[in-house]
Formats: sequence, C-alpha cells, structure tokens
Amino acid sequence: MLRQTAALPIALHPLDTPATADLGRAAVRALYEELALAPKPGLVSPLDSGSHSDMTVQTFLRSLFALRSYFRDIAAAGAEGADFPALNALGRHAETRMLAATGGINTHKGAVFMLGLLCAAAGRLRAEGRAPIGDRLARTISAHWGTAIAAAAPAAGAAPASHGERVARRYGAGGARAEALAGFPAVFEVALPALRAALADTGCLRRARLQALFASMAVLGDTNVLHRGGPAGLDYVQSGAHAFLAAGGVRRSGWEARALALHRGCVERRLSPGGSADVLAAACFVHAVQQAGG
Repeated sequence: MLRQTAALPIALHPLDTPATADLGRAAVRALYEELALAPKPGLVSPLDSGSHSDMTVQTFLRSLFALRSYFRDIAAAGAEGADFPALNALGRHAETRMLAATGGINTHKGAVFMLGLLCAAAGRLRAEGRAPIGDRLARTISAHWGTAIAAAAPAAGAAPASHGERVARRYGAGGARAEALAGFPAVFEVALPALRAALADTGCLRRARLQALFASMAVLGDTNVLHRGGPAGLDYVQSGAHAFLAAGGVRRSGWEARALALHRGCVERRLSPGGSADVLAAACFVHAVQQAGG
C-alpha cells in the first residue's frame, strides 16, 4: 500500500486510470516544453547549457525519462486521498531515481515538489468529480496537505538540508515550501496569466511561454539565483526581466535579441533562474490540464 513507504518502488495504485495517466503525461510534457524553450536566461536549452557546466539537454532528458512514472503515481495517490507523508515518500523516491539517472546532478528537484503537488491535487479533484479549474488546485493543496507541509519545515536550529533551505534562511526568501503554502502565487497569479494573455495576443506558444518565464523572473525570490549570485544576482535577474517586459516583451519586434542578451548576461555571471523554470513548467501543466477540460 502507498503508506508503507519501505515497499517502494510502488506498484500501480487502485485508482491508476487513464485520467491519472493523462496527468502524468501532461506533467512530463510540461517539463519537456520548458526544456525545449530558448533563449532562457542562464538555463539549459537546445541553444546551450546556459550557466551550467555539469549538465546538458541530454542530462535533462535522462531525468525526464526517470521521472515519467512518478507524476502518474502521485496523481493516483492524490486520487486515493493520500496524506502528505505518503506524497513526500513518492517524491523522495523520485529524487533518488532522478539522481541515479543523471549521475548525481539535481535537474528537477524543485519540479518534483511543485509539479508533484499539482498532480496530486488534480488527481484528488478528478476523483471527487470536480475539474481542476480556477483556484481549486491551490485550495486543494492547502486544505488537504497545507498543515503537514508547514510542519515539515526544518526546525529553527536544524542544519539546512539543501541549498534552497540554506539560502532561504540566510536571505529570508520563501522558497518552494512557502510558495506551496501560499497557493503557488507565482504560478497562478503571475506566470499562468502572462502565458494566456501572450498566447491570445500572439497565437504563438513559444512566445507565450517565454513571456511567462520572464514574468516569473521579474518577481520571484528565486533561491537558485540567490545561491549563485546573492542579492546582487537576484537584482540583476529581476531588473533584466522587468526591462524585457517594459520594452514590450514578446509582443514587440526584437524580443528574441533582448532575451538572448539577458541570457548572455546571466551566463557571464553564472546565474540560473531555476525556480522560474519550475514555475513555467507548472504553468504549462495547469494550462494544458485546464484547456483539456480538467
């Protein structure tokens, strides 16, 4: 059973259905759409490896292959009414598979958490006969797992378990856990509206996704950027994204050259807005699921 975490890897759940399998495929597809997008400032793409010397597109593809069953399984777990410790056990196991596939390189840890929770919430809503539209996904996460997510935060005196936790403590940044507890505002209030508006205006998914990425970069207290560049690095990324958007974003001619210029600036400074990449993937997932009618 799901809650017997020692039995991982977990067999198919009773509520594994075409619907939860579709959610899993949508999550993997969203991560691929983020990976394939270029130019993304400082991030790995088909263009180059960005600010990373230890990973390529192929590294991310190996990671995606290793994670393909995780998103299906966590959607099914959400449909079963699993508690947060059970979801967390699935996430930890997925991280282990990811690291084994990439030779120890962290490609998708943030996405395992963020997209995993969104898949679980979508699975739960579908099991209840409700479409994951509007703010239902965020409210489902808060209602069913919010207390446990908050309780899982490291104790005040405990050593940080990750770069993200270390940075969050040092600079007072919220990080992924705070985003989840707040209902993923960077996804639902920033990236997703930007994606939809740009898509309506341009009819181009590539431009819409890039607009959503820059919208997130402009506001997110990205712990990946803080880890690499501190507050000065974060200011560079946010200011550059603001300038891109103020110049018309993807709606104005020359947008690709402006995006590429910020990409080169981030590479020079070794900055990589991985948190915004996760937000973009989450926005792509939610958009696809909602467009499909839930």
